Amino acid sequence: MFYCRKEELRKLNKRYDGGSFECIVIYGRRRVGKTAIINEFCKGKSTIFFSALLEGTAMDNLKALSRAIYAYKEPDAAEAPEYGSFDSALDEITRLSQNERIIFVIDEYPYLAKSYPSISSRLQHLIDHVWADSRLYLILCGSSMSFMENQVLGYQSPLYGRRTGQFKIEPLTYRETAVFNPELDPATNSFIYGVTGGIPHYINKLNVQGDFDRALLENFFDRSSYLFEEPANLLKQELREPAVYNSVITAIAEGSSRLNEICTKTGIDSGPCAKYLGVLINLGILKKETPVTEKPGKKTIYSIADPFFRFWYRFVPKNMTPIASGRMEKIYDKAVRARLHDYMGLVFEKMCREYLLYYAEEMDFQLADIGQWWGTDPAEKKQVQIDLAGSTDRDGEYLIGSCKFRNEAVGLDELELLKKYAAVFGKGKTYHYYIFSKGGFTEGLRAAADDGKVKLIALSDMY
Repeated sequence: MFYCRKEELRKLNKRYDGGSFECIVIYGRRRVGKTAIINEFCKGKSTIFFSALLEGTAMDNLKALSRAIYAYKEPDAAEAPEYGSFDSALDEITRLSQNERIIFVIDEYPYLAKSYPSISSRLQHLIDHVWADSRLYLILCGSSMSFMENQVLGYQSPLYGRRTGQFKIEPLTYRETAVFNPELDPATNSFIYGVTGGIPHYINKLNVQGDFDRALLENFFDRSSYLFEEPANLLKQELREPAVYNSVITAIAEGSSRLNEICTKTGIDSGPCAKYLGVLINLGILKKETPVTEKPGKKTIYSIADPFFRFWYRFVPKNMTPIASGRMEKIYDKAVRARLHDYMGLVFEKMCREYLLYYAEEMDFQLADIGQWWGTDPAEKKQVQIDLAGSTDRDGEYLIGSCKFRNEAVGLDELELLKKYAAVFGKGKTYHYYIFSKGGFTEGLRAAADDGKVKLIALSDMY
């Protein structure tokens, strides 16, 4: 069943209904659902769907393209004749689209470009001189983020300026993830989001049917399961030195957050290490953070952005021995379940940011930026960290927020602490306070928030 992505489909269909030539670029990390969106969009429409081959040569991909064309021309044909060249195959697509609105999809376009480097120049020529006045609907899709952004959308690409639209497909939000399991409670759906990162493929593979812990045991802590092998498989598919990148991710998962710390932990010199970090950031696995409102500098830190990778590296490697010996179920409660609430802290902050950016309806201001903030309290000479700090469209007004993923109700002391931290932040004249809580709020805090200056948002409100 197809879930979410309604806005992307609406825009794709609106362009299709326009009848003019389109060159749509669709990209995003692996497993995020790009092909599923394309397949849903193409239902009931005349489509030539060509999926390029990962390890294929130019000849292999030409054969695959030939089969895709003949699957459109002769759906019941047992064998597909092969075109002598890519030019002749593309000319056939030109001929077919003269009398009919046809969607031509090239899925995993980077694979084709690797095997046949001149394909981008060939497509440029066709778009400029043949297809621009046609009714062809061209879709170029790829999972290699850096390739799609630099070699397809970038200024140096032969295809620069030829696209008529582009879609960067992002992981689902918490609220969208919950659509897959509407029968489950908000807390369980938040855990599902926390371990899958909103990747539809992983949500389906996890396949929670009421018992979240059982689903984790069977899909993360079993060597025969798909999700157990997934991080290693992704690194092998995307990178030439997966072992080195694995070392970098492991260092960060174990607490190293600054470049010099990561270099020391991995034994990699700072120059190459910075390059590896950049690659992992481009893949969406890592992120580089600086306190909101401050420029990158000494406070810059690195962390694991992808919740799926963060969960796997947090819990799987340290439990490899019990996993291999089949004893994981005996120690699961102590090794994993007892630590899930602590793990969910950063995930919950992400959920809260998503809520404020996409779903909050009572805000009378617009957020310009939102993230974490950390700095030193000069009075107490200790580090202060604010879960949510956001600048607004109003001069001197900021949002300051707290995110508590715990079973206990949050009390008035949290608001007082938040106001104290806002004073250390010290950049605004007016502050809007937001407190998010899994376990609800005490009566004392609710009474203090009655004046409307403090917003209290329970997990159930974010659902």
